[in-house]
Amino acid sequence: MGSAMRGRVPAPGGDKELTDTSREARRRSQGGTPADEPAAGSTQVKVVIPDDHSMVSLLGSGDELLHVIESSFRADIHVRGNEITITGTAAETALVAELFEEMSALVAGGAELTPAVVERIIPMLRRKSGVRPAEVLSLDILSSRGRTIRPKTLNQKRYVDAIDEHTIVFCIGPAGTGKTYLAMAKAVKALQAKEVNRIILTRPAVEAGERLGFLPGTLYEKIDPYLRPLYDALHDMLDPESIPRLMAAGTIEVAPLAYMRGRTLNDSFIILDEAQNTSAEQMKMFLTRLGFGSRMVVTGDVTQVDLPAGQASGLRLVQEILEGVEDVQFTRLTSQDVVRHRLVGDIVNAYAAWEARTGGVAGPVRDGGLRGRAAERGDGRAGSRGPRKRAQ
Repeated sequence: MGSAMRGRVPAPGGDKELTDTSREARRRSQGGTPADEPAAGSTQVKVVIPDDHSMVSLLGSGDELLHVIESSFRADIHVRGNEITITGTAAETALVAELFEEMSALVAGGAELTPAVVERIIPMLRRKSGVRPAEVLSLDILSSRGRTIRPKTLNQKRYVDAIDEHTIVFCIGPAGTGKTYLAMAKAVKALQAKEVNRIILTRPAVEAGERLGFLPGTLYEKIDPYLRPLYDALHDMLDPESIPRLMAAGTIEVAPLAYMRGRTLNDSFIILDEAQNTSAEQMKMFLTRLGFGSRMVVTGDVTQVDLPAGQASGLRLVQEILEGVEDVQFTRLTSQDVVRHRLVGDIVNAYAAWEARTGGVAGPVRDGGLRGRAAERGDGRAGSRGPRKRAQ
């Protein structure tokens, strides 16, 4: 299939009746005033969409995707048939034209465009990373149960690539960035491709403001809430009926970190989740379980540590200890990689801004106030995350 083509001509000024899907036509239909004619020196770019592309797929039902684009750029966009005319500054028109080309490439590859997808493409283009958004958003990791798991940001793609290229990968980032979810998708894919014989998923069972001893039931019933997010992610990726069989056969194991001691894990894909809640000794113990033919992925959020005050986080220390070691890769995600509700990214940024402004770290309320950075020293409880936090 062909890709979108574009050409640039000087702005003719005032081509207002080009199409009823233009922003100005909609404004007129709503009783608004006509837009100013293009200023002198502005640029006009025309993008021609291949005939075999559906314009509804490209612009969205009711032009919902076009609305997202118009609200994100200071440019006038007109659509006539399969020709899109963009008028504005040289920088803005070039970005909008590039956006339509990336969207066209995704449509050609069979991807479904949604407002969320378009909103992810735009910041990738503005950052000029040198990687095409279509390459990021079309990378299939795992297809299961009628859905395909893909990276949704450039940093997520770099994370996925790192798992392919290194034996041990650390992924550090805030909640909602897909750290654990993508690692589990890669693990399931490796198992299905017979690259490994089993998947081992583990977490430290650390209380976040609660005590395991006060919970009812047996030991397994007490630790189950801490492992439940891993089960939830597995159910997204595998036939639920096959999971008990695979677990009974030892092909998939979900266990607390303490159960890893003394073992050598060969031909396995091993994931340590919530690694910020490991002690330095636990982190060393876990990493030295690595056997032949195995891969490890360690994920965590160093801003949400639930260890007792004064105890160092193994995830924080390991960055200093293993940085630069061959075949060990550290990848870092930010609030820009959050793929949950938009507010999650805003919340992460708000907390970061508050910490920078006050020098404090949000934590449990003690004696009527928040614990400050001096008391926490980067190693205490930096968030109040409950045991049933959903997998990232």
